[in-house]
Amino acid sequence: MSVPTAALDSSVCAPLPVLGQNVTVPLVTGGEVAYAALDYAASAPALQRVWDDVAAYAPYYGSVHRGAGYLSQLSTDLFENSRRTVAEFLGCRAEDQVVFTRSTTDSLNLLASALPAGCEVFVYETEHHASLLPWRDARVTYLDAPRTPAQAVETLERALADRDPYGPALVCVTGASNVTGELWPVRELAAAAHAHGARIVLDAAQLAPHHPVDVAGLDVDWVAFSGHKLYAPFGSGVLAGRADWLREAEPYLAGGGASRKVARRADGGVDVDWHTTAARHEAGSPNVIGVYSIASACKALTEAGFEGLVAREQELVGRVREGLAGVPEVQVLSLFGDDAPRVGVISFVVRGWNSSHFAAALSAEYGIGVRDGLFCAHPLVRTLLGSDPRDPGQCGAPEAEPGELSLNAIRVSFGAGTPDEHIDRFLGAVCELVREGARWNYRTEDGRCVPDRGEAGRAGHTSR
Repeated sequence: MSVPTAALDSSVCAPLPVLGQNVTVPLVTGGEVAYAALDYAASAPALQRVWDDVAAYAPYYGSVHRGAGYLSQLSTDLFENSRRTVAEFLGCRAEDQVVFTRSTTDSLNLLASALPAGCEVFVYETEHHASLLPWRDARVTYLDAPRTPAQAVETLERALADRDPYGPALVCVTGASNVTGELWPVRELAAAAHAHGARIVLDAAQLAPHHPVDVAGLDVDWVAFSGHKLYAPFGSGVLAGRADWLREAEPYLAGGGASRKVARRADGGVDVDWHTTAARHEAGSPNVIGVYSIASACKALTEAGFEGLVAREQELVGRVREGLAGVPEVQVLSLFGDDAPRVGVISFVVRGWNSSHFAAALSAEYGIGVRDGLFCAHPLVRTLLGSDPRDPGQCGAPEAEPGELSLNAIRVSFGAGTPDEHIDRFLGAVCELVREGARWNYRTEDGRCVPDRGEAGRAGHTSR
């Protein structure tokens, strides 16, 4: 694999302090319990270090670039230093650009807007919708879900061999699945792409928070990720990589900051000289605090010892998988098989349970936050559940009552801030729910499975 989980530093870090560790939530059965946040794959809790850094900077906040005042100059330095910090964290090449965006989705839509004319895009059906859907103005070849890393490389090589060898092409692939957590053979896919004259962008939304990313080492052309999955709030993301396509494309947004010079013409029109740096695609007043929070998270993970964090997470992955394997009714979803390396993202179904009902019971009766649905990767989840990937589906709860079966799944995800107790409570709750059933009645309300707050709420064990 391109991003191995073995042979790392044997030292194991303690969980990093994150916001929300002491938050308590009410249980429908009475009392309160410390909230177990096990939905890191959607949004990871902010690191305490990030929050402290942002709080320390906040009084000095100023608008960046071109400001003459001290706070503006300080904020500009912080903004540009954050760019350098992110480039170092990602192992970027000297000539690469780091463009700040709103999210992974925004980053990939930016790259989609910068594709050269006639570009063909190759993307696996297993991608998150952020990687699957932005390429609306390009010719897109969707690749079937591979069942091994080697098959992923072979599938791509065959598809690329059939394309026009003289036209531009781009391969888009995830580093770690947001459904199964499995690591993809990024380095091998990059080699295949380049051997056929194509470029490759890495969706690192689920990889970057769990494993070091080395742009130069993996030999990818671009990488995209979101701050809110990297323990940094405030709605910022990154697109980093080769500058040429970005420099030659029309600005992603037209406005102040992207333009170097604007002048009226004699005929009444306007001439614009656009920046050729990252500023070309960062029009408007940027999210300085969001950008700084990403840089702070990058520093925190590096200084904590990313290898040790990975080692600890792998211990948690092993415990969760072993615990779920001990429950015969549980089926863990996997594309590449049980031995495939993966990060702390695991999806499963429970025989006899509607997944939305099961997730609701984990929350209402145990204070455990997981996710249910199709995880914005509908074709992949449909494939893993044995349905046609072309079947329609929706994220969140289906239009099914709690006792009815449905074609969706449950996802548990964790990372650098997850205490052992949260994992233990989750596994205990799964066993108890399967063995004894829910202690409360549930109903579907506005598309979500929720506890029944009426008189019949505590009505003994519900039918599953």
